[in-house]
Amino acid sequence: MSPLLDLDFARSQFPAFSEPSLEGWAFFENAGGSYACRQTIERLDGFYRRTKVQPYAPYPAAATAGQQMDDAYIRLAGLMNVGDDEVHIGPSTSQNTYVLARAFRAGWSEGDEIVVTNQDHEANTGAWRRLADEGIVVKEWSIDSDSGRLDPAALDALINDRTRLVAFPHVSNIVGHENPVAEICASLSAADIVSVVDGVSAAPHGLPDVGALGADVYLFSSYKTWGPHQGVMTVRRSVCDSLANQSHFFNDRSLRKRLVPAGPDHAQVAALNGVCDYVDLLHEHHFDDGAPAAERGRRVHDLMRAQETATLAPLLEYLRDRNDVRILGPERHEERVPTVAVAVPEPVSVAKRLADHKVMAGAGDFYAVRCLEAMGVDPDPGVLRLSFVHTTSPAEVAQLIDALEVAL
Repeated sequence: MSPLLDLDFARSQFPAFSEPSLEGWAFFENAGGSYACRQTIERLDGFYRRTKVQPYAPYPAAATAGQQMDDAYIRLAGLMNVGDDEVHIGPSTSQNTYVLARAFRAGWSEGDEIVVTNQDHEANTGAWRRLADEGIVVKEWSIDSDSGRLDPAALDALINDRTRLVAFPHVSNIVGHENPVAEICASLSAADIVSVVDGVSAAPHGLPDVGALGADVYLFSSYKTWGPHQGVMTVRRSVCDSLANQSHFFNDRSLRKRLVPAGPDHAQVAALNGVCDYVDLLHEHHFDDGAPAAERGRRVHDLMRAQETATLAPLLEYLRDRNDVRILGPERHEERVPTVAVAVPEPVSVAKRLADHKVMAGAGDFYAVRCLEAMGVDPDPGVLRLSFVHTTSPAEVAQLIDALEVAL
């Protein structure tokens, strides 16, 4: 039987929870960016203090800097169950997706087809949609307007022998439902179609087992997974080998460089070790059996998700009982992650009233304009979004519910 998350221990790893200026505040905008764990903060501080030099040069500070960067790639790969050379780190997920689109387009012919969805955050759809201006046929896999879900069966009608790639989200930052990624990727792989999975709204709820999911490309933002502001993507080696180099010509043979034209942010890449430190510490605290990296990643993912699912239940129950709000996406806590978009009158004003009760929440379109429009919600003013991760306490959810009772 799996243990339950030791919430007090997990929260003790985040300086924000003991920060005097944040005392009494409940944070419900984790989907916009999570608190950083102390391990990330210490790693970043240490790099700037001791190794802020050009890495990989033949002197101790540079060698240490380079080793810390290499370790981050290796450790992330292990936790996500991919090869060491399949992890790429760039400035953001939006930038990484743009670079990928350019790299893939170079190998395609006019009339080739790709499929995108309207469930996505714009980062995983806009760059691909722009390829329509260059002769690529772009098809849309559309959500159900009531539930916001994607029907995997509907994808079959959109693909043919000219389809080269399908881009879709693991979890929508509005709908919150977890798509059956492994099933979809297996089907696409059988048809020799590349799968690009946006994990920005899934990874904060536990680092993914990308190997088990079978995604050719998987992307997420580390500033939403307790880390520095970077975009992490895994690209299957065979896929990466086929892509056009997007960096300097002399970087063509370096897999870590060819899809990051600006070059890496040395300190922030090294600071990603802090995310791995935190995951490993949680595993040691709850299991302490020396499991391999991929198993540690899976176990900690499950710990986080179980905690979140239980904490989410009273919030959804409260919202379901109101007749003046619309929950976008599943209304059952077992069927979604704790990113809950709610259609309410004047969502921006509601968010401001929540702040009067020391509740931090967001309002707007959250770069999911197409998704909101498809569900009949005006992107301006958008929705109220209430999002959290495994470190949110039941007491904070109760504080949110009390504040909603007044703000709504």
